[in-house]
Amino acid sequence: MKHIKFLIIGILPFFAFATVHKYYVSVTEIEYVQEKKSVQIISRFFIDDFENALRTRYDESIVLSSKAEPKSATLYIERYLDEKFKIKINGEGVPFEFVGKAYERGLIICYFEVVNVESISSFEVSNTILFDVFKEQQNIIKIKINSKQKNYILIPQKDKALLKFN
Repeated sequence: MKHIKFLIIGILPFFAFATVHKYYVSVTEIEYVQEKKSVQIISRFFIDDFENALRTRYDESIVLSSKAEPKSATLYIERYLDEKFKIKINGEGVPFEFVGKAYERGLIICYFEVVNVESISSFEVSNTILFDVFKEQQNIIKIKINSKQKNYILIPQKDKALLKFN
């Protein structure tokens, strides 16, 4: 009986860590820089998750890395972001420019911006990035506009955030 107790108490906790839960999350920071009349956006995703989305949608052989990456990767990234990330300023949909990307410790960091923004009275963002691949995906949005800061967690059932300034 002592041996069974030892097995249960001594070994069972190790099995609890055998099934590590993977989190599906991204973080997007949005800031309005009034002097430059631009909305600057930085999004961070796990490389393997983002790569999985691009493989599912566009090219099964795509590899995201700073060394062996094909030129088509940037085109796929831009297309995917354009389809899955939408911005409305003052009730109107606005296009954003893809500025570039970087890789850092397992993350892909995407930079983009909306230019020629005179003023913002309302700001709406829709972020469905990776929702088509992972049903557990959560997209954290951090918005800083007109000295007002707000954070949102977007999920497939609620993929939009609206911030009004009046």
